[in-house]
Amino acid sequence: MKVYLDNNATTPLLPEVKQEIIESLEIFGNASSKHSFGQRSREKVENSRKIIADYLNADPKEIIFTSGASEGNNLVLKGVSSCGTTCSALSCKPHIITTVIEHPSIANTARCIEGLGGDITYLKVGKDGRIDLEELKEKIRENTVLISVMWANNEIGTIQPIKDIIAIAKEKGIKVHTDAVQVFGKMPIDVKELGVDFLTFSGHKFNALKGTGGLYMRCANHICPLIHGGHQEGMLRAGTENSLGIISMGKALEINLQQKDSKRIAALRDDLEDFILKNIPNTYVNGSREHRLYNTTNISFEFIEGESLLLMLDHFGIAVSTGSACSSDSLEASPVLTALGVKEELAHSSVRFSLGPLNTQEEIDFVKEKLKFTVERLRAMSPLYNSSEM
Repeated sequence: MKVYLDNNATTPLLPEVKQEIIESLEIFGNASSKHSFGQRSREKVENSRKIIADYLNADPKEIIFTSGASEGNNLVLKGVSSCGTTCSALSCKPHIITTVIEHPSIANTARCIEGLGGDITYLKVGKDGRIDLEELKEKIRENTVLISVMWANNEIGTIQPIKDIIAIAKEKGIKVHTDAVQVFGKMPIDVKELGVDFLTFSGHKFNALKGTGGLYMRCANHICPLIHGGHQEGMLRAGTENSLGIISMGKALEINLQQKDSKRIAALRDDLEDFILKNIPNTYVNGSREHRLYNTTNISFEFIEGESLLLMLDHFGIAVSTGSACSSDSLEASPVLTALGVKEELAHSSVRFSLGPLNTQEEIDFVKEKLKFTVERLRAMSPLYNSSEM
């Protein structure tokens, strides 16, 4: 049996999305061309834009298609820091507030901006992975131009109090960006009710093709383009549109919203998590169990390496993760877990299970069986576990 439990890294294409892609392969015209070939592509692209806009309760003109959230995150942070400042002096450094547990596309972009003379504040998080709103208030300055906080963390699933964050920012007239990759398509989002200025998402996180994503940007806002060139995407993202990827996003979102599968997936996640905590000793859930995504659990298995557990589970055909796929080449403990105060040895023993709409109860039962066996086998070989038993 093959069981895929790494949906926060990427997701498989839904059968309906595959069919939509096959049917659209002959629609090859450039969506910017005025002839009928181009207009067929344009029609499909704009249909996806409308599906996404309707989901967000946004105007289609406020949706900018990109290659993914990493590009969108770069576009927002670099664009705002280049074009906007709330302080009167032109020489004033733009100040951006973000958190210590952001995705690398935010964290590394923030460091780049610092290197270019920008000023970045990194908010800490508590053991549950959530920021302190009082600290946020304290860190706001006159030259703060943007607050960027990930809506839900990709490693631990913790959901931030995004409504409260936006309310605090609006009192000071500060723009807010949220990396919504992990919540997009999983829960209702009303950008008008939220009042968020920028919101980024990636298609491959909700069962569409890789290499496509988007940015919601309120029409009243303006940022400097990251990619200059033609007139595409309202002059904010030059380059011929990835028509097929955009088409796949519209279809994938449409199907996910129709399925309304969150309760079933949450029940599968809870079943797996409860089994682990009750039947495998010395295991700990990382992050909040109250404020988190319904499909995610991050668990530390004391006395063994998470990497070893991942590889042995893969031998059984089970795919899990030891952290963010974008940081998987690093040998250091997860910065997200260490930010929570998790000890380094426990951070190294952590495994993330992230479920999706294609997972079944039969698969979870298979994982429970193989997981218990694998942990027991690894601990039997562990000098740390054996010494703890003495």
